[in-house]
Amino acid sequence: MLKTMNQKVSIFLILLAVGYLYAAYNLKKYPYVPVDADAVPKVLGYLLIGLAIILFFDKSSETEEDKEKRDVPKKEIPIMLGVGGFIFLYIFLLEILGFVVTSALFIFGCSLFLGYSRHVMNAVVSIMVPGVLYVTFTYLLNIILPQGILPF
Repeated sequence: MLKTMNQKVSIFLILLAVGYLYAAYNLKKYPYVPVDADAVPKVLGYLLIGLAIILFFDKSSETEEDKEKRDVPKKEIPIMLGVGGFIFLYIFLLEILGFVVTSALFIFGCSLFLGYSRHVMNAVVSIMVPGVLYVTFTYLLNIILPQGILPF
């Protein structure tokens, strides 16, 4: 039935997207906002389903070189697990600390963990990127992001 790796991955992605859309449709509705918090997740969920369907019918075949690229060296597994841990912490702390604080800590901590050594530049980027995204989403797009411990 499922002959290629692309077909197997596409089925997994479709199931993931269905679960994601289920969660997106269960997000809290906010009155008096032109674009609600569930708009972007819904678009992304349907986009993922569409791309997964395209992947399912993709006719390109996997070469031996492609199969070798898929193998992860043993020394990189702890790094991947560490980044996964950072992502888990980000998800867990997002509502508690808020978007700006959690995103800044995630960007700085993950960059530090992955070996980025320019700490001042890392700190500037870690603060500026979430700040610009927060202002863009909250004030320009009227999409509410988790406020957390900050008073704005």
